[in-house]
Amino acid sequence: MKEEIEKYIIENYDALEEHPWKKFPNYTTFKHIANKKWFAVIMDVPFEKLKINKSGIVYIINLKSFPEMIGGFRKEKGILPAYHMNKEHWITILLDGTISKEEICKLIDLSYELTIKIR
Repeated sequence: MKEEIEKYIIENYDALEEHPWKKFPNYTTFKHIANKKWFAVIMDVPFEKLKINKSGIVYIINLKSFPEMIGGFRKEKGILPAYHMNKEHWITILLDGTISKEEICKLIDLSYELTIKIR
């Protein structure tokens, strides 16, 4: 699903795709060209780092959302408190098929809109 999500972002947004950490070459950030703000971060992390009792690695995406929506999202299977981001404004979504591509794309759209303003 990671490749499908990256393709969606590239085809729908005029965004900068970067791999900013040499130590983590599979981590990809997508940010606005105008204000350089991130709206999506895709990473591969061990399940244990997400406090999931499972072995192996999973791809995730971090997206910004409205703070008042975060609590409701976290009740859904496959959506977690943000990994290495502000948990009040960001969520982490497992890219393992638990959440549909369509739903993830809607959340990407929201994240993009929430980060587009130049401040």
